Amino acid sequence: MTNQTTQTAVPVAAKKPKELTKHGHTRVDDYFWLNQREDQEVIDYLNAENEYTKKVMAHTNVFQDKLFEEIKGRIKEVDQSVPYFNRGYYFYVRYEEGKEYPIYCRKKGNLEAEEEVMLNVNERAKGHDYYAVQGLSLSEDLDMLAFSVDTVGRRRYTIHFKKMGTGEIIKDTITNTNGSIAWAADNETLFYVTKDEQTLRDDTIWRHKLNRPQAEDVKVFVEEDETFGTHVFRTKSRKFLVITSYSTLSTEQRYLAANDPMGEFKMLQAREDKHEYSASHYNDKFYIVTNWQAKNFRLMVTPDTAPSKENWTEVIAHREDVMLEQIELFKDFLVVQERKDGLERLHVRSWDGSQEHYLDFGEFAYSAWTAYNPEFDTKVLRYGFNSLITPRSTFDYNMETKEKTLLKQQEVLGGYDPMQYTSERVHITARDGAQVPMSLVYKKGMKRDGSHPALLYGYGSYGINVTPDFSSARLSLLDRGFVYAIAHIRGSETMGRPWYEDGKLLKKMNTFTDFIDCGEYLVQQQYTAPERLFAMGGSAGGMLMGGVMNMRPDLFKGLIAAVPFVDVVTTMLDDSIPLTTGEYDEWGNPNEEEYYHYMLSYSPYDQVEAKEYPNLLVTTGFHDSQVQYWEPAKWVAKLRELKTDQNQLLFKIDMSAGHSGKTGRFQRFKELALEYAFMFDLLGIKE
Repeated sequence: MTNQTTQTAVPVAAKKPKELTKHGHTRVDDYFWLNQREDQEVIDYLNAENEYTKKVMAHTNVFQDKLFEEIKGRIKEVDQSVPYFNRGYYFYVRYEEGKEYPIYCRKKGNLEAEEEVMLNVNERAKGHDYYAVQGLSLSEDLDMLAFSVDTVGRRRYTIHFKKMGTGEIIKDTITNTNGSIAWAADNETLFYVTKDEQTLRDDTIWRHKLNRPQAEDVKVFVEEDETFGTHVFRTKSRKFLVITSYSTLSTEQRYLAANDPMGEFKMLQAREDKHEYSASHYNDKFYIVTNWQAKNFRLMVTPDTAPSKENWTEVIAHREDVMLEQIELFKDFLVVQERKDGLERLHVRSWDGSQEHYLDFGEFAYSAWTAYNPEFDTKVLRYGFNSLITPRSTFDYNMETKEKTLLKQQEVLGGYDPMQYTSERVHITARDGAQVPMSLVYKKGMKRDGSHPALLYGYGSYGINVTPDFSSARLSLLDRGFVYAIAHIRGSETMGRPWYEDGKLLKKMNTFTDFIDCGEYLVQQQYTAPERLFAMGGSAGGMLMGGVMNMRPDLFKGLIAAVPFVDVVTTMLDDSIPLTTGEYDEWGNPNEEEYYHYMLSYSPYDQVEAKEYPNLLVTTGFHDSQVQYWEPAKWVAKLRELKTDQNQLLFKIDMSAGHSGKTGRFQRFKELALEYAFMFDLLGIKE
């Protein structure tokens, strides 16, 4: 392994020093030039890195192929989602053997009716290396289908239209959109969002009439504040179209009757600093989930004729120990998705006050959520559930009788017995006394003697929670003796809004130290040992990898950093880069000196120094619009220059993809097979 690394020529990026001065402090960035996307020297360097990774890992190719087939072999190729009923049709998605993409279908009236294929993405994707579809949306009469396509990976979508009656793709096309679509009630008007050409910020809402060119579309709203984005949707009641302006910490919504598309959007509640809210509509009222005077959010109601804050009345009060995440409205019931002690709960309440109860899931580390419930007049809630050992499951739940019906559970081919595995939830005492939850899964009967390898996963930003979900692909780790752990670190909202606030801005360092403390716990409790401990994270989780690697390189055998956000200071100082201005509330604005120096203290790229680092696999997409490819490219180049060890440093760039990698159903597992092979090879696992 090491011999293979040393025998293969290591790529070397040219050093072209550039001085970057801010607040009287100067940084010298030798690899700043790698941000020139069109420069042939940049392309040549990226290709050299790909070739190097290919050569170093060549001896694992057969094993990678085996892993890919093993992972793919657990997935049912011919499969179908549970149909849902909406506006007279049953809708579902199915997959065919050997095909990479979904087929969207419907049946009128009942499930015995003739199938109507709405969109076969396999046919549309022919000839494309990358093909992502989203935003499927039907007109009010259910005869015109709008759908959005990205063929590059930059999340810039083109909207197309298909007439369901004839199957014809009509000539209308709308470019440079974010992919979301909201139809008015007249069957010919829709609203969509375009992006700023430079920053890719979702900033403008337009109105489009069918059979007219995009050049004639009417601009109905522009989000002028560069720290905000915008989107548009239609309420579940179908009565209103809603424009949302959003930043990390603030929301503003406007509404318009769906049957009056030429009208003016009216303000629901004007934006205020640090006030987040979201409105749902039912029965002439807006129900509003808000953090106004409620850190963990509460539920308010207001007439849809006078929806501003002075008319709000409370439905569910704020609770210090419960985070109110979202709601689902029905004719007779309100369902509240909330989080307590780090776990989701589904709380059912009847409007007449006659009953309220929680669903019992019967496990200690799980993920549960309300599924798509488009109908109001039903007593049945559809919800999803899975855990680290229970495959993804879809249930119908009668909110009146409390009868639960399992409609579908993800089938794991080749045989899967959950009784062979153990999952647990532990709490780690962090260095400052905080109790950090960690979810674990491993093969039953494992001896805790430090002899087992472990993979610790984390994210810890934007209040996003990494839920303890099932993965059939993960069985390839567990069956080879791995312990898999998720660190629910600060920066997420696992323990409520304060948990998020304790892991951002000038408290960001808690995210890194929590993760390190979780890793140390795994070693101390002899789940594993440093020579067998791996860590993994992507995007902001890739920044986490870079940070902990700089702080505690001795704790890990290796790390995997996917599309890593590692050049924090330089990126946050460049407001021409997508996402930058909208992220000041998350990381801070380095144009302010206090934030500049604090971000500098953890920025993985800036903190690289001459010392020994663990083995590292870095992946990215050349067309990534979330984290630009040059961040990991610069990071890898600087690590190659300064690191003093002989450990592996591998960099894989998908030259035809973006932030989310491959679009095919199975193709993405090829990168996962590479990641697994990277770890297995370092551990001497050959099969």
